[in-house]
Amino acid sequence: MSRKITFLTLFLWLMTVTFPVIAQQKADTTCIFRFVPQKDMFYVPWKGNDTELARLLEYIENNKATILDGKLPLLVDGYCKSQGSKAENLATAKIRANRVKSELIIRAKIKEENFITHNHATEGDFVTVRLTVPVKETAVTDAEAEARRKAEAERLETEKRAEQERLAEEQRKAEEARLAAEKAEAEKTAQQNTLADTPSETKITTDYHLSLRANLLRWATLTPDLGLEWRICPSWGIAVNGSWTSWSWNDKDRRYALWEVAPEVRYYMGEKKAWYLGAMFKTGQFNYKLSETGKQGDLMGGGITAGYQMWLNKALALDFNLGLGYLNADFEKYEVIDDVRVRRGNETKDWWGPTNAGVTLVWKLF
Repeated sequence: MSRKITFLTLFLWLMTVTFPVIAQQKADTTCIFRFVPQKDMFYVPWKGNDTELARLLEYIENNKATILDGKLPLLVDGYCKSQGSKAENLATAKIRANRVKSELIIRAKIKEENFITHNHATEGDFVTVRLTVPVKETAVTDAEAEARRKAEAERLETEKRAEQERLAEEQRKAEEARLAAEKAEAEKTAQQNTLADTPSETKITTDYHLSLRANLLRWATLTPDLGLEWRICPSWGIAVNGSWTSWSWNDKDRRYALWEVAPEVRYYMGEKKAWYLGAMFKTGQFNYKLSETGKQGDLMGGGITAGYQMWLNKALALDFNLGLGYLNADFEKYEVIDDVRVRRGNETKDWWGPTNAGVTLVWKLF
């Protein structure tokens, strides 16, 4: 009987010693909050964050007095690995942890000193908040907590694979888009090169510096005409045309002779630089005897010119032009008697109106 009493006393003493220890054992409650890769904004409704937040707030409310006394701190761990460097990952993890803590401070009315914070440049894009509560205050057993941790680990792994697959798919689509853009650009360049090599009225370059000119109307009247034009730039040009002829017939009783020089400054307009306006000066001498009385003298004048150049190919163009202005002719009249020129007086005439007209063939030299 005494042995039974001794055994019972020993058992009760052991229970008295170990029960407080068992009662003081603690279990971890961990809540995980997801973040968009490379972003630090805390989206509460995103990926179950609202459910986790509600669960954590309930745990905090049940242990608020202990938390505020500093006996039960909240362990906050921020994670980020989607940035370009470790420093950037740590900075983003810190911002994420602070955003979660700010949400808890506002909603649960707790303070910054109630948290212990660590940041990591590994794992993934999330923030964990761990609260160690006594076993007697939670219905979650060690087996359930282990099962939950395994389930959470599996979920994290699944989401990690899904995220990797998504990133791989985005990279594949971006590469396809880049290749398609390069192909389109190459086709466009090839088409432009083809158009550049094909003569066309709508695709003719005028970036030449010197061209040879011949007024076909003057040549049609047996008056040879040649000139040069220097294009200083696409919009400005300087042209000089000269004409000369000397014909006689009927035993030299009839005569048609002249020479002229006409410099001109032009301004080309429009996208194709085909239309132009200009200012022309003309000087020369003439000797006409088409009847009994001949006229020989000097002429001088100038005016405004306008015209249009129509390109036939890369080297040839037709220049249609007309000049309006003033001419002065100072000449003497004469007759030829027994092969002797007899003067019959002087005369001066002024002329206002057309001073020049031409259909000029232009040959681009370079």
